[in-house]
Amino acid sequence: MNWLEKLRDDAQRSPAQPRMPLLWNGQVIGTVAQGFLESVDVDFLRGQRITFTHKRTPGLGEAWSFVAPDASFGLNALAQLLREKGRSGPWRDEQIAVCTPQGQRVATVERGAVRVLGVSTHAVHLVGLTADGRMWVQQRSKKKPNHPNKWDTLMGGMVSAADTLEQALARETYEEAGLDVAQLQQLQHGGHVAFACPSDEVKGGVAYMRERIDWFSAVVPDGLEPRNQDGEVQQFQCIDLPTLMQWLEQGLFTPEATLVLADYLDL
Repeated sequence: MNWLEKLRDDAQRSPAQPRMPLLWNGQVIGTVAQGFLESVDVDFLRGQRITFTHKRTPGLGEAWSFVAPDASFGLNALAQLLREKGRSGPWRDEQIAVCTPQGQRVATVERGAVRVLGVSTHAVHLVGLTADGRMWVQQRSKKKPNHPNKWDTLMGGMVSAADTLEQALARETYEEAGLDVAQLQQLQHGGHVAFACPSDEVKGGVAYMRERIDWFSAVVPDGLEPRNQDGEVQQFQCIDLPTLMQWLEQGLFTPEATLVLADYLDL
């Protein structure tokens, strides 16, 4: 299946332009494109006691590090500056955890800044089945900033800094599909897929996506139908396996949903 091989290759690509590590207390928490912080006049933040320094770091080469009253304060001030300069992604008023490569959480930052700052993110998807083996899928709103009108799993969303993986699964399942996870049958963790590739959230090749997507599967009992609660879904459809395969091959699903569904189908 050349379409799937290509998509998997696309999900693991080098940045569009060279990137430099972003450090807090000597720990890597993200990356930024070369020349990007200079272009947004990051020195403006000195008035808030936030200082970004560009220097060679042993073992990492050229890197940016910053000093601030605390990491979250510094990163969110930078995110606000990027927003004012028109250099952030879509603003969500949602905080995302910022972790070291070892998984230690050191800060939170506005979701709209995570791609341009190369912050690793975590997402969750739910593959919703019927008792007779069909699958519930959703069509994303035409107003979504990413992949509008594309088809998706029953639910897909990012894990916020306020959530555990299980809490995000429950919250997003209700917000997107109006379903209580306690009502679902045979709920189980199925696996995960990973993305490390350029992002088009910000123009100019300065954004990079690093994301782990954990996916679950469950049976939606007969008599229950998904109903969107947050305005981010156009419609739901219940489709059979031949239709699902056809839609996947035609590229009608988001890249994230496609790789999740390919993992579920063991393709």
